[in-house]
Amino acid sequence: MPDVRMVSLGFGKYARSDKIFALEPLTGEQRGDGRRTRVWIEGVPDPVVASRTENTILRDMGEEAAAEVSVLDEALDLASRLAAAADAGRVDLSDLGRRARRVLASTTQPQLPPED
Repeated sequence: MPDVRMVSLGFGKYARSDKIFALEPLTGEQRGDGRRTRVWIEGVPDPVVASRTENTILRDMGEEAAAEVSVLDEALDLASRLAAAADAGRVDLSDLGRRARRVLASTTQPQLPPED
């Protein structure tokens, strides 16, 4: 029998890891106020809106390898945005710093302390 875990979706919602069959990150106007990810659960007709990111849910499910691919995708997207912004001559360091911190926070590696 596979390793079945209870996975927190946030706001007191839990699902069995072997019943979760799809995750969809929310973007744009859909995201915010504790809404991060749509979670499809076997036996539940509509997706549940989780307050946790898909990476965190995947890790809690024991799917570290799948979560790492997503982190790589986010890092590549960040690098692409930086390159495009630099080419256009309008680099928003505040936005890039926020995005970089989010990518770092989604990894299991400890973050460096902020520089003074």
